[in-house]
Amino acid sequence: MKLVYCSILVLFVGLFSSAQNSYNIIPLPKKLVEQEGAFAFKKGAVITVSNAVFSPVAGFLSERIQAATGSAAVIKSAKSASSGVVFLLNSSLAEEAYMLNVSSKKIVIQAKTGKGAFYAMQSLLQLMPPRIYGSTVSDVALTVPNCAIEDEPRFSYRGLMLDVGRHFFSVDAVKRFIDLMAVYKLNTFHWHLTEDQGWRIEIKKYPLLTSISSIRKESMVGAYDDDKFDNTPYGGFYTQEQIKDVVAYASKKYISIIPEIEMPGHSQALLTAYPKLGSYTDKIYEVATKWGVSEDVLCPREETFTFMEDVLTEVMALFPGQYIHIGGDECPKTQWKHSVFCQDLIKKLGLKDEHELQSYFIRRIDKFVTSHGKKLLGWDEILEGGLSPNAMVMSWRGIKGGVEAAQQNHDVVMSPNNFFYIDYYQADPATEPLAIGGDLPLSKCYSFEPDLPELTADQAKHIVGIQANLWTEYIGTLDLAEYMTYPRALALAEVSWSPKASKNYDNFKTRVKGHLPAMDAMKINYCKAFLTQQ
Repeated sequence: MKLVYCSILVLFVGLFSSAQNSYNIIPLPKKLVEQEGAFAFKKGAVITVSNAVFSPVAGFLSERIQAATGSAAVIKSAKSASSGVVFLLNSSLAEEAYMLNVSSKKIVIQAKTGKGAFYAMQSLLQLMPPRIYGSTVSDVALTVPNCAIEDEPRFSYRGLMLDVGRHFFSVDAVKRFIDLMAVYKLNTFHWHLTEDQGWRIEIKKYPLLTSISSIRKESMVGAYDDDKFDNTPYGGFYTQEQIKDVVAYASKKYISIIPEIEMPGHSQALLTAYPKLGSYTDKIYEVATKWGVSEDVLCPREETFTFMEDVLTEVMALFPGQYIHIGGDECPKTQWKHSVFCQDLIKKLGLKDEHELQSYFIRRIDKFVTSHGKKLLGWDEILEGGLSPNAMVMSWRGIKGGVEAAQQNHDVVMSPNNFFYIDYYQADPATEPLAIGGDLPLSKCYSFEPDLPELTADQAKHIVGIQANLWTEYIGTLDLAEYMTYPRALALAEVSWSPKASKNYDNFKTRVKGHLPAMDAMKINYCKAFLTQQ
């Protein structure tokens, strides 16, 4: 028997280098004990649930077993069982924690919640032969190496963002994106729904947002500097019923969805349908066709606030999670500088400049969101001017904004572009699909450490998680989206879940290599560049 504590690096590396074909769990568990022998699933296997909270997870496991063997496991309710798979309630565990014990006789999963049991199941599946993720039936027995695992996440927020503003992804594609997140214990899907280049969510009170703002007359093709377009209209949006369907689907995978409605910048598509909300009410706008940041932004008139509050009211009704993302980033101030109304408002409110005017805008929206029992989330630019105590900041311009927010006692999600903007190149641009730029190999993603020396122990508690962002200017298909996301999302998963003391890139890379057959079985279109990188 080998005892593995993730804090003891020598034993930790020795275990996984010698058992890489059996213990390629990603993210790495907090504690694992390798044991001799294996559990074999037999035909008519029984899954016993001691509490109804585990029934959905037992159902997922039975479906996977049936897909691989042709025979579904039988699910029974009982306090315990002497064989098969047993789900036991352990109220002493944390919400997302679990214990997984595999012996030749039975598999025991202990958890306090369905969420914890779901994560235990994901680890169990990764211990099985790769075909557990496929749909080809085989008579070869499914086996699981014996072991004992005690596990819980390092951070409560483990997120992945998909931008559907630049390129639209179907409901089925979004569900596939969510499915893969769940495999690696990611728990937050950030849905970037509005942009200069397209509005993607139905708002019943303002139908022009979908009939006009969701469609651009053409899209850029090739590199940005080529300045070429395809002369083909492009559009798409989600109905509210589709939104509800995706939210419910994600919930079954224990994934919360955070919607993002950009303001006051990144709003050119909105202004195309409702130009009265801009600084120049007689201007004729069109949905942006070029990538980049638009000068056309919302004007902080009362009718603008009424409009955005109406929009957010419908959005908040669709998403039961606690956070509403309002963007708040990259808002050019040129139009405000030349607007008589904006300049008068600055004087009336006693503001210093246009930057403080943006802070006024954000605070107004923050107050509205908070009054409806939700919490505001925005990119780190929202820090300027002050926020309500329960607003959360997403730090994308490096770590500086995150540090400042934590020092001001705001919860923070670290999402630094130089580590987790996964639309960046992950290998030599000459060998890779066209991307926005940057240099972000798998090793660099994995190297990010959110334990920041600038923060005191109390301030550090406000770092609640990590997120990677997939911006889609150059990503128009699900196949390419997966290529840019994987395996870098595995680094995100491990950095946000596993203990700091266990971090070891060589070991992680070894486990990823061992996990590739499982990714092949899931038909993930992943990038292989990391295999030849240091």
